[in-house]
Amino acid sequence: MAPKQTRISERSPLIIPNRSGHDDDVESTRLSSSPTRSRSSYDKYFEESKSTLYLILLTLSIGGLQIVWSIELSNGSPYLLSLGMSKALVAFVWLAGPMTGVLVQPYIGMISDRCQISWGKRKPFMLAGTAGVVGTSLLLAYARQIVFLIGRFNADAVYEGNWKGFTIALATVMMWCLDFSINTVQASIRAFIVDGAPAHQQEAANAWASRIVGIGNVFGYIAGYLDLPRHFWFLGKEQFQVLVAFASIVLTTLVLISVLTVRERNPQDEPDMGDDENLGFITFFKTVLTSIRRLPTPIYTVCQIQFFSWMGWFPFLFYITTYIGQLYVNPRLEPGLPDEDVNNLWGQATRVGTFALLIEAVVSLSANVLLPFLVEPTYKPKDNVPTTPLTPASPFTTKPRPQMRRSASSFNADMGLHHELNQSRPKTAPKGLHGALERLRIPGFTLRRAWFMSQILFALCMFSTFFINTPLLATIMVAVVGLSWSLSLWAPFALISAEISRREEERRTRQRKRLINGDTDAFFDDKDEEEDRAGIILGLHNVAVSAPQVIATLVCSIIFKFLQKPRNVPGDTSVAWALRLSGVAALGAAYFTWKMRESVSEDDDDE
Repeated sequence: MAPKQTRISERSPLIIPNRSGHDDDVESTRLSSSPTRSRSSYDKYFEESKSTLYLILLTLSIGGLQIVWSIELSNGSPYLLSLGMSKALVAFVWLAGPMTGVLVQPYIGMISDRCQISWGKRKPFMLAGTAGVVGTSLLLAYARQIVFLIGRFNADAVYEGNWKGFTIALATVMMWCLDFSINTVQASIRAFIVDGAPAHQQEAANAWASRIVGIGNVFGYIAGYLDLPRHFWFLGKEQFQVLVAFASIVLTTLVLISVLTVRERNPQDEPDMGDDENLGFITFFKTVLTSIRRLPTPIYTVCQIQFFSWMGWFPFLFYITTYIGQLYVNPRLEPGLPDEDVNNLWGQATRVGTFALLIEAVVSLSANVLLPFLVEPTYKPKDNVPTTPLTPASPFTTKPRPQMRRSASSFNADMGLHHELNQSRPKTAPKGLHGALERLRIPGFTLRRAWFMSQILFALCMFSTFFINTPLLATIMVAVVGLSWSLSLWAPFALISAEISRREEERRTRQRKRLINGDTDAFFDDKDEEEDRAGIILGLHNVAVSAPQVIATLVCSIIFKFLQKPRNVPGDTSVAWALRLSGVAALGAAYFTWKMRESVSEDDDDE
């Protein structure tokens, strides 16, 4: 490990090239249009209010990821069953999502927090994860053809025996690898959003993320509903192959747009996060345990809420199509109906359920567009700072030169001029459409209260299954759930992201003050705050989302074992009871949301 003084000269955000070589040479380091601005202005720049277009570009990549998710959820099971998998094996395959989420996202968060690549902490993982998603999804879609070529089967070979067995094995492995890659992309994108927006705009950034997720859902369900091979035959011969090609193109395009247009902080200007330490699983588990103990109270409460919330959401997301389908087939099933007719009937029922999910996605998207204008912001900017341009350019565009420590007088002079420049900007009240939309805000209607109301609404919808007996009523219920789903996509990420960003800004402020006072150990005393960084915290949040899904899977399996009836027998109520238990879990989430505080002052930070 290098001596502290050497590391300070490499990492300090307050140090810039000093032409004269004298600490007190204020003129050589004065804030101006030259590339040699102070690192304090660099930090200030990232804390300024961002434009709407910037927030869209920052969050755009998550829309491509959502299209991948929607295609996997809506078409994954039918495709796997078409390969000859049993339902028990399909259930094992679906455990890949929550199981990899529990381990992968915290690990990716930890190593991305320590990443020292100059063009950003998160971008390398966004690109690597995207490449993994594209590669594994294509291998999955063409699993049968790949095994056919490798096995050198005859053209008239029947799909059975070794061909079928190796295809199922390859598809199983690729599904787990696909979920591993998806979790890598998701962890890095969520941390990318936190890093790219200031604390007072985290709600706005995550609102745009939820809108883009809603758009991705709509496009994903529409794509799954259409006969794509008929119109896009050049992308594949089978529906799932065309869907995978479509999702891969969209994901790659949107990730590249975000990566190329939005600039991250240079992690080489940050304090050393222990990159010389072993990043193996022992370090990983030690970091996770330490991070759990150090979680700030607001974030810990959100994780509690998410644990119960996702115990309720999992049965709905995975079995609501089956529930609506059962209501559709109940009056149409007759004793002695041939298996082919039963399969055709269930095929029609699946389309009815998919149509209900499409309506739910449209309602959710509409709510995501409107609700952010009705909800009061949780965090507000400290100053009336100007809005950044479309793409934040780096204040440092010249080649780095040998660096020397800045003096307090030089730093104060720079900060004074920076303040004067900000004060000279026009500060007018919002006008036009933006001002009109701000006037739509409902006093006292905070994000926490909106989230609480959405959980009560979801619970009531799940309990309404006691009275629903037609597909139409079930479709209306699913459409209403779209309101709750919109808050689930927005509220937890906005609250966590805002808290992380606020604490990060306070940490940087403390470092600047301590360096001004001549404390050269400022960065290294904050080394213990590694566990508070965005990547690991968002990874732990995903553990709170993924772990209850495993529990919900086991509970649903028990319910299905005792209550499920054969497909050709009407009156199956097993899924309905699973949904009712989801309502109970939603009440638990509502209880913790009600007890959650609206906001946390600086004095309440948990160190």
